[in-house]
Amino acid sequence: MTNNNFQLKVFSGRAHVALAEKIAQAIGDPLGKIELKNFPDGETWARIDEDVRGRDVFIVQPTCHPVNEHLMELLIMLDSFKRASAARITVVLPYYGYARQDRKAEGRVPITAKLVANLLTTAGTQRVITVDLHAAQIQGFFDIPVDHLYASPVIVNYVRRLGFDPREMVVLSPDEGSVKRVLRYQKKLAVNMAIVDKRRISAEQVENANLIGASLEGKIALIFDDMISTANTVVSAARTARTVGKAKAVYILATHGVLCGPAIKNLREAPVEKIAVTDTIPLPPEKRLPNMEVLTVADLLADAIKRIHVNQSVSELFV
Repeated sequence: MTNNNFQLKVFSGRAHVALAEKIAQAIGDPLGKIELKNFPDGETWARIDEDVRGRDVFIVQPTCHPVNEHLMELLIMLDSFKRASAARITVVLPYYGYARQDRKAEGRVPITAKLVANLLTTAGTQRVITVDLHAAQIQGFFDIPVDHLYASPVIVNYVRRLGFDPREMVVLSPDEGSVKRVLRYQKKLAVNMAIVDKRRISAEQVENANLIGASLEGKIALIFDDMISTANTVVSAARTARTVGKAKAVYILATHGVLCGPAIKNLREAPVEKIAVTDTIPLPPEKRLPNMEVLTVADLLADAIKRIHVNQSVSELFV
């Protein structure tokens, strides 16, 4: 008789199987067997194809595009594992969808980040691992443990591999709201920092007027952000670095490559040398540009999973 007795097992939804496979490989165990498909009317069908009773289950599923489909699939998977008597279920959310509505900025609007937290908890998750939340306070929307990891170690290692003299580099915050996030990179790289003073024209358009902080003239500007959605903000910051700051080179680095709407057009026309994003979200071939690098967070997530499984501290990964 097989006794699983709290053995670790990683499963994947259909949102990002490639990342889940890398995580499982880093852990040293193949992905768990689960069958997922759609009924003719579009409803999700799921069946776990191995015994998970008593197991420590980790489900990898970023809630990226199509967000509603991937979120619903995750909820159905959670229900499956709960009913199959898994000992503990942890959701690995490399990208947390619906995070941008994290407060009531005006009347009669939802707080979707809290709604999704409630849905995940009710469906059966007992712990969440996520990467670079759009707003760190979303952790408080959960009444279960949340391990909020940062992709900064992965991105900083990439910057160091580029081999630039630190005296040549300046980290650039694309707007005032990103300053706290960018400070993390500034401290790790031990370089100067500048901020783009962004003036918003409308919800879709921004106009960058000034640069605050270190001079960019003749320097390499490193623009950091948590996500690239339409790319309007980072591309506008890149143009400001070139035209106003007289930077000799510009690099855009972000955790989540959402890349929706005019993002690819904007990035293709941007005055930048390189664009680097992590693989928290799958990047199809049509969204890959010649100057784009994709960095993997698989080892970071695998490390967190292994530590949680054996009840070791995860806090040293929160850097």
